[in-house]
Amino acid sequence: MKQGEIQTMKTLIVTEKEAGQRLDKLLTKYLNLAGRGFIYKMLRKKNITVNGKKCDGSEKLSKGDEIKLFLAEETLQKFSQVQVQKVRDIQLSVIYEDAHILLINKPSGMLSQKAKEGDESLVEYVIDYLLKNGDLSSQDLATFRPSVCNRLDRNTSGLVAAGKSLPGLQILSEAFRDRSLHKYYYCVVKGALKEKRTISGFLLKDEKTNQVKIFKDQVPESQPIVTTYEPVSVFDNYTLLRVTLVTGRTHQIRAHFSSIGYPLVGDGKYGDAGVNEEARRRFGIRHQMLHSFQMEFPDLPEPLSYLSGRMFTAPLPEEFKRICSEWATRE
Repeated sequence: MKQGEIQTMKTLIVTEKEAGQRLDKLLTKYLNLAGRGFIYKMLRKKNITVNGKKCDGSEKLSKGDEIKLFLAEETLQKFSQVQVQKVRDIQLSVIYEDAHILLINKPSGMLSQKAKEGDESLVEYVIDYLLKNGDLSSQDLATFRPSVCNRLDRNTSGLVAAGKSLPGLQILSEAFRDRSLHKYYYCVVKGALKEKRTISGFLLKDEKTNQVKIFKDQVPESQPIVTTYEPVSVFDNYTLLRVTLVTGRTHQIRAHFSSIGYPLVGDGKYGDAGVNEEARRRFGIRHQMLHSFQMEFPDLPEPLSYLSGRMFTAPLPEEFKRICSEWATRE
C-alpha cells in the first residue's frame, strides 16, 4: 500500500450465482483490471481471505462464503470496474426461465456471441434483459456474467440456452459438450427427399475462412460426422426435414446436405445461388432455412435435477410459416 492510502475492508458474500468456482477465478472477475500476479500477491500477504482464513486461490467457493479484501479504496476503484455494454432495446423471445437458466428463441440475423469488440450479441441482450428485470445487478456482474451455453450461426434461428447462475451455466454447458442434451432441427432443402436416413462423412474446417468441407473418407485432421433426417413434407421439389445431430460440428447440417446435393434454401455459404434467388422471389426468404426447434434435457445433477427429461420447443419463424402455409394449401 502506498503512503497516504487508507486501507479499507471490502466484504463479498458468495451467492448461488457464483458458487462452485475457484476463488482465483472469482477474483479475476471482480478485480478485472488487475493482473493475476497482483491477485496472488495479495493472497500470499493475507490481504484477501475467505471465512477469515489465508488462501492460495484454488479454494472452491460455496454459497455463503465470506471473502474479505483488505485493500485501499483507490486500489479497489482502479482494479474493479464493471462494464455494461449499452444495446438496442429489443424484445427477447423467452421460451422458459427459472433461477438458473434461460431458454431463448433466437431470431436469424442475431449473433450468439460477439465476433468482435462492439458487436451486439445474444449475450449482451440477455444481460440487458436480466438487469431490466431485476434478476441481475451491476454488483453481480463484478463476479459473474451470464452467458450462453450453446451457439447457433448468426443466420440460424431457434433455441439457445443461457446460464443465469454459475451452476446453470456450468451444468448445461457440460451437457452440450458431452452431447447428452439432444437437439432437433427443422430445415428446408432443395430437392425431394422421401425416406428417413442417417448419413455420415468427415468434416474438415478451415479456421481462416470459417468454412468446412465434407469428405466421404477420412482425410488428415477431419472429424467424423453423423446426421439423421426425416422428411416432414415435400412440395415443388422442396423438402421440409426434421434433423437430429448425432455429432455437432461447425456448419454440419448446412455443409452435409449440400455435399449430398440437397442444399439448404437461403444458405449463402453452402447453398445454391439460383435456389436462393428463387426462394427470395417466391417466399421472401433472406436467411438459411434452419431452425433449432427442440431440446431434450438429460438427467442433470443438483441444482438442475428438476429439468431432467424435460423437452422444450421453439415455434417456427415467419419464413418457415410462409412456406409451410403454401404447402398446406397444396396438400
